Parts: sequence; C-alpha cells; structure tokens
Amino acid sequence: MGLYKESGQRITKAAFPAAAVSDPPKRITEDIYYSEPYGPGDGRPEGSKRHLLYQAGTVVPQSVIDRHFTTATIASISPSTGPAAGGTTVTIKGTNLDGVSVVNFGATAGTSLKVLSATELTVKTPAGTAGAANVVAVADSGNVTKTGGFNYA
Repeated sequence: MGLYKESGQRITKAAFPAAAVSDPPKRITEDIYYSEPYGPGDGRPEGSKRHLLYQAGTVVPQSVIDRHFTTATIASISPSTGPAAGGTTVTIKGTNLDGVSVVNFGATAGTSLKVLSATELTVKTPAGTAGAANVVAVADSGNVTKTGGFNYA
C-alpha cells in the first residue's frame, strides 16, 4: 500500500503535499453559551437570557473564537483626578469592559474592581505620584490604554 498523486506518482512522507494551517481548527470541549440582555423598553423586567452558541464537539477555526473576544475601549474615567494617597473610586465607561480583570494606574493595579456591565466598571486607585498616569484595562482579549487617563494631585 502507498499514497499516490492523481498522475500515479508515489508520494513519500517527506514530500507529502500539505501546508501549515494559518487558522487552525479548535474542538469545543464543553457547551458554550452567550448572554443576550433584555429589559427596559421591551416590556420585560431587566436581565439577560442565555443561548447555546457552540455544542461540545463542534469544530471551529481559531479566528471565529477570537471574534468573540473583542478588545475593550475606554470612553471616560470619572473622576479623572484624585489624591496621590490613592483610594479614589473611579468609574470607567466604555465598551467590552466585562472581560477586564485588572485596571492599572501607571504600573500599579487598582483595587476593589467591580465590573458592573459590559459598558461600566468601578475601581479604587492605588497610591501614585503627582501627575498624569496612564490607565490600562487588562483583559484576555487585549489591553487598552487611556494615556494620561488619571491625574494624581
């Protein structure tokens, strides 16, 4: 037994006609759901419902999985000024914030992070030095930076 091209030419293992896949397939290992919000304006109480997105065993390209993890944005930080001692509770508004696991002020992580929704979170500032500090929302889909987003007074 052997492997052959359509022309009848035998194929060796070293010359097997294949190319690396740039978008490798991934097998989903457990059921995956997505959440859809509903509420004010549609006559139902506020909340969300879950829908099956991928059943265990489904095979999808990595690029399809990556599209479900969109990078966050920071639209506003309020208040944007606080004492160098830290402890200011700030509200960050933007998009895709529900995947944020840490918010850094300069090189130091904030505390008491609470993700309120995909568009809003709160966090307490750590101690810092006087002046502007970059605010970095860290998420598995990628980090987003608001340059000079918080000013230590």
